[in-house]
This record gives sequence, structure tokens and C-alpha cells, in this order.
Amino acid sequence: MDDAVSLHTVPDIRVELANETVSGYDFLVVCNRLPVEMRPDGDGKVTWTRSPGGLVAAMEPALSGREAIWIGWSGHHIDDTLPVSPVPPEVGPCDLQEVALSREDVEEYYEGFCNATIWPLYHDAVVTPSYHRRAWDRYVAVNRRFATATARLAAPGATVWVHDYQLQLVPRMLRELRPDLVIGFFLHIPFPPSELFAQLPWRRQVVEGLLGADLVGFQTEGGAANFLALTSRLLGLSPDSDGVDVVSADGGTRRVKVGAFPISIDTAEYDALARRPDVRARAAAIREAVGSPTHLLLGVDRLDYTKGIDVRLKAITELLEDGLVDDCVFIQVATPSRENVEDYQNMRDEIDQMVGRAIGDHGSIGSPPIQYLHQPLPREELVAYYVASDVMLVTPYRDGMNLVAKEYVACRTEGDGVLVLSEFTGAAIDLPHSFLVNPYDADGVKDAIIAAISVPDEDLRTRMTAMRDQVFAHDVDRWAREFLSALHDER
Repeated sequence: MDDAVSLHTVPDIRVELANETVSGYDFLVVCNRLPVEMRPDGDGKVTWTRSPGGLVAAMEPALSGREAIWIGWSGHHIDDTLPVSPVPPEVGPCDLQEVALSREDVEEYYEGFCNATIWPLYHDAVVTPSYHRRAWDRYVAVNRRFATATARLAAPGATVWVHDYQLQLVPRMLRELRPDLVIGFFLHIPFPPSELFAQLPWRRQVVEGLLGADLVGFQTEGGAANFLALTSRLLGLSPDSDGVDVVSADGGTRRVKVGAFPISIDTAEYDALARRPDVRARAAAIREAVGSPTHLLLGVDRLDYTKGIDVRLKAITELLEDGLVDDCVFIQVATPSRENVEDYQNMRDEIDQMVGRAIGDHGSIGSPPIQYLHQPLPREELVAYYVASDVMLVTPYRDGMNLVAKEYVACRTEGDGVLVLSEFTGAAIDLPHSFLVNPYDADGVKDAIIAAISVPDEDLRTRMTAMRDQVFAHDVDRWAREFLSALHDER
């Protein structure tokens, strides 16, 4: 199964491209999803809105002033019976091109290979990955679809920025089709050590796919080092600390740069939101609604088994049982995620039971010590929760970066607040002034919570000031500029 992935099943596309006069886009962003959301109304019609995600904010400065296009899936299944109008051009940050996916595509490529194989494998195999050949075959086919669409739309010598674990084969496929392009790839999730990655039956194909890029970017130096080690172990190459030389199509050598580019947030936007009078009034109302406790603790996560919500709840419950926290309320916001996947359904049931037991054992009428919101929150509402809370608990078992930690810091405009942060996040490298914890250690999480609610004001403000300085100096715009500068060898 370690044979190199075949890229020679689309010679007709190469011939077509060679015979065409290509006058396409000079900057192309390639992601699994388009930067838009589809919302059906009660009449069976569909409206489109701009996605609020951080990647959209990161890309907008890079897209400005260019002949740019964003290639991805809209979220609509082509075999649905619901009539869907095309995405209006004005909704996106640039021109948009949909790569059409069927329900079967999504089931096998996305829910199958991406989320049942790559996601758990790259997150330390917190849940055992599944390895199904049918899902892999569909992953190859969908990646080829993305590569072909990109090849058709790119102008000669264009810059292509491919994003994330769903499209790891695209760089090589695209280079086979269009060797003239400048190709960057960025992985938003962790990249595992070689001993863990070696489980993957198609490990060689994935590494070769990524080596089609001119620059492969990771969240941390550790992720970059893990990848470089694999180029030696699996392919017999001789990497150095900055990249590796590979054989090019013409028989020469081609340099693939590899590095760490920690992603960030639009810090100024979060800071501005946190200062708005209506947001601050909402924050005060949130505290009042939960009984105006002395200490308000907060967790905000997508409901995912990597996020450590279970150990966090266990730590809070034990602190309540032991009487080690006084006048304290914990709010857990858990955004619904992949609710048709059995592992996620089981996890939701477990979390529901833990919350119910804690409230039953330690709550009183009208004032439960744990508040659980299994729902998405608009950005302004989320910022109000950040402003309202004294302590932010971010304790995933593994995370590429975790932008919630940086969002909380950006929203602490008074220089107060405490961040308890898993040492297994990329954010732990950027925010060493947080209270770092091992998320597998419930006692350690308990100790960190106790330390967080009792930290002297002077120490608290020193820590938060240092973290705010960091997230303002290294915002999402700087991340995008540094990646593109490295891609083009700009100094």
C-alpha cells in the first residue's frame, strides 16, 4: 500500500491545459469549504452569508487588489432535491468556485477519511483511527477534483495556497498538472510524530502529496520537525532544518521549504468588540444571570473528543465535592459538531450525564454551579462571555493552535483575567504566561484552577499584559504575510 499515489489518470486534463491559452487568476485559495454559509428559510429558499471564520479574516488582506479566487465546497450536496441558487458574487471576499460534492463524497471523503482517519490520527489517536480503503479511494478522487479545478483557473505562474488536512494530496497533483505554479500548503491541525503517522497505510502517498508544494507550513516547530523526519524515514531523503530537496519533473532537484507559522486572530477586532458598550452590558447581564459569583469560569469548545471537556468537568466536579472552590460558577459552551458520527453522539451523552450529575449533587434551586450550553453563539455574544469571565479553561488533549485562548486574551481589555491552557496546544508556545496544565491530569487541572482564582492581582495583570502584547504583535494578518513572504522567498 506504500506505492506512490498515481497521478497519471488525468492526462487529458494536462493536454487540454497545454493547448489552452490560460488567462486565469493570479492568487488562488484552495480549502475544503468556501467562505460562505448556506441558510435555508421556511419557504424552501436558500440565502448565502459570509462565514465568520478566522481563515476568511486572514485571507482578506492577501486577496485585496489581486485577481483572486477561492476554491472549495459550498456545503450543498449536488444530489439534494433542494433547489439551490448559485452563490452571489458579492457574498465572498473574492470570486468563488465551487467543487461539487455528493452525499456519498461527503460520507466517504470527509466524514470517512478526513474525520475518522486523519483527524484522530493527527490528534495523538485519542480515538482509534479507522483505515478503510474505500474512504481512501474517495479522498484521492476528491483531492484530484480540487487539483483539476485549480489547474484550470490559475494564470501562468500564479500563487496557490492550499489549506489543511482534507487536501493533502492536492499539492503534488497540482504540480503534475501545472508545474509553473507557486504552491503553498498550510496544515491547521497538529502533525503527529513519525511513530504514530506510520500507522497510516497510505503514509507515503500523503507525504509525497505534501512535497508537491514549494512551502509546507505547520503550526509549530515540532510539527515541521515531525514531517521532515518522515521524508527521511519513508522516502530516504536528506532534510535539513529548513526543508528538503526532492527530484523535480525534469530530473533536477526542487527545494521544498518547511517551517512553522503559528496562526493567530484579528486581535484588533476582538479588542474593539470587547470595548463596545452593548457587549459590556451583555457581559454584566451574563454574570447577573448566573448569580453574580465571585469567580466565573468559562470553557468554549467545539464538541469534540480532542477538547478535554470531560476531564475539565471532572476537575470542576471534584473541586465542588471537596469544597475547594467557593462561590464559583463554571459555564461550558459546546458548539455542536459532527452529530451524525457515533463517537460524537456517545461523547455528547457522556457530557450530558456528567453535567446532570454535577448539578444534581451540588446545585441548588435557581443557582446550578455548572451551566452547559450545547449551541453555537454569535461572535458578539461569545465576546460578551469572554468579558464576563474571570478564568478561561482551554484544556484540549491536543490542538494545532486553539484560537479560543487568543480570543479570550484579546478581549481582556482591562488587563485582567486568567488563562488556564493545555500544554499540548500550539497556543501554549505563544502564551507561556498562562497557567499551563497537562489536560490528562485531573489533579493538575484542579490545582491550576485553584491557583487561577487565587492569583494576586499584580501577578495576574503581569501575565495578561504579556499575553496581550503577544497577540497584538502576532495577529492573523502578520501570519498570512509571513507565510506568503516565505513562499516567495521575500526577505
